[in-house]
Amino acid sequence: MAENPRLICASTALTDSGKGMRFDLQYQGETTPAFAIRYRGRVYAYLNRCAHIPVEMDWQEGEFFDLSGLYLLCSTHGAMYVPETGQCISGRCAGKGLVTLAVREHDGHVYLIEEANHV
Repeated sequence: MAENPRLICASTALTDSGKGMRFDLQYQGETTPAFAIRYRGRVYAYLNRCAHIPVEMDWQEGEFFDLSGLYLLCSTHGAMYVPETGQCISGRCAGKGLVTLAVREHDGHVYLIEEANHV
């Protein structure tokens, strides 16, 4: 997927439990939407698709957190995910998780490194 680090956004574009940054990448031979978020000071990234049915999760563009700012929320099914791991803790996808992407924050920017794994 990402042989060389790919710029996603400036670090300042991601605030804790705030709006995420959407981007596209090649995944299993297809252009696939993904997103990066900041939670408790760290940046995490996932494919933008619910583990229950592969629909995009944000309820408005870049809005992935529930109202409490503690969980990622699928706007279609209401499934809730732990921001640090992508693990589903509530909803029809319980026990499954989001496809995680490896990211790195360096010199004020967030970079996609490579696909990590499916929780």
